[in-house]
Amino acid sequence: MKTPVWDKFLTDRDKAVFAAGGFGARMGFGKRPALLIIDVNYAFCGERPEPILESIKRWPTSCGDEAWEGVKVIKPLIESAHAKGIPVIYTTNRKRADLWDNGSWSWKSTRQKERSRTEAIRDPNAIVREIAPGPKDLLIEKQKPSAFYGTPLQSYLTLLGCDSLLVSGATTSGCVRATVLDAFSANYRVSVVEDACFDRSQASHAVSLCDMHAKYADIVESREVLDFIAALPERLFELPAGEPRLQTSATRG
Repeated sequence: MKTPVWDKFLTDRDKAVFAAGGFGARMGFGKRPALLIIDVNYAFCGERPEPILESIKRWPTSCGDEAWEGVKVIKPLIESAHAKGIPVIYTTNRKRADLWDNGSWSWKSTRQKERSRTEAIRDPNAIVREIAPGPKDLLIEKQKPSAFYGTPLQSYLTLLGCDSLLVSGATTSGCVRATVLDAFSANYRVSVVEDACFDRSQASHAVSLCDMHAKYADIVESREVLDFIAALPERLFELPAGEPRLQTSATRG
């Protein structure tokens, strides 16, 4: 087993406490998963791969090169899920042009109002073209970190009969972690795809993975997830004749 990315941030005391407390047990994959892709949009990726300090000159919330490395990993996950008919659910952010509904986001960044300047290049909230939603995928718009907060996500998961989530996207310490905590609270089995998640802070990325591993989710590599999806039964989510079909990516939260 490879050394976890968070290992170098832990003290010997931390490691002893986690071991003695029994934290980090494997919960395992569920039987009916959905692939969740959190906020892989231009606001968090920028419009092209480049060092983060360059990217954030134009895109204040960009994660730079790490975002595009994540996109490379997410793409085959989507293709694998589509091949098996597993639900693929995207999230992104949506605010009014005048930022009247920006709320508490305005309180912790001095550059929040700069986002509108990038709209002449690309819509900051659009999913990056390389992994744009397909016709059968769902796209949920949200205003807060968790994909569950104030959105229809859980109702869709109930309709689909999902018991688990395969989580990817950004940022690991922000919207990914918030979503994972809400999924855990709703008793879903949660697997966070480590190499398909990214953050603007390397330390926050690593320590957030550690925290989720200890208490809320399994931290797994994309290769294991691809093997898991490949082993799932065919037509797992196929509805009986006459059952109502879920809406396409035109559906909005």
